[in-house]
Amino acid sequence: MPTVTDEKPTPARRRGRYPREFRRDGVVDQTLGNWVRQERIDRGEREGTTTEMREENVRLRREVKRLTMERDLLKRSVAFWVKELDR
Repeated sequence: MPTVTDEKPTPARRRGRYPREFRRDGVVDQTLGNWVRQERIDRGEREGTTTEMREENVRLRREVKRLTMERDLLKRSVAFWVKELDR
């Protein structure tokens, strides 16, 4: 199966039409356009957030969420022990 980036951008593809093979496999033009746009961003041919940066952002957001939960748990633990020591 040909890939989107292997083919030269013909005038038809520039207007948003892609090979029949992709349509036959159930991939719509909008999806193909998104893939082409993201590939151009990843190559540096277009401005935008690269796939690598997007993946790193997801990883960092997960880490922040985990660390926030750990911090909150530690705060509650300290508050509990301080309360217990005051008795």
